[in-house]
Amino acid sequence: MEVKMTDLPGIGKKMSFLTAEGSMVVLVTHHTGKRELYFFQDPDEDEADFSMELTSNETRELGAQLLGAVFQPVDSDKMKLFRSKIVVEWIELKEASMFVGKTIGESEVRKKTGVSIVGIFRNEDVIASPGINEQLQVGDTVMVVGKNSQISAFEELAEGEAN
Repeated sequence: MEVKMTDLPGIGKKMSFLTAEGSMVVLVTHHTGKRELYFFQDPDEDEADFSMELTSNETRELGAQLLGAVFQPVDSDKMKLFRSKIVVEWIELKEASMFVGKTIGESEVRKKTGVSIVGIFRNEDVIASPGINEQLQVGDTVMVVGKNSQISAFEELAEGEAN
């Protein structure tokens, strides 16, 4: 994919994404925060085939989805290997959880259980690839990756069963 960024004086920035199939997506981010997406089947055309406006929240959600926060397809051969070795699970943090009120770093999730937190679903928000300073809250549903035994250990602590 070819990506080009251009300043739009008085407006903001324009990012153009030329796909391997030869189509183009253009994102215009205004200084005001407004975002516009334009889709071109033929990148040489002046007029877009389709366009839409997105709020900043919608843009973040779309970005999280594109990053694979909720679903990320895997090659079928790799999937066979992953199924036997790596598990992805979504676990809700209960009030009694030892992780609640701590950042990911403070809770030492990986050290204590071996899992990695790769996403957090909080209310209507998705936090993809959260950093170590992200504070975990009651009711967060966290996406964790690890072996079955590691997932089980994390689940016990997330529910407050093994404090």
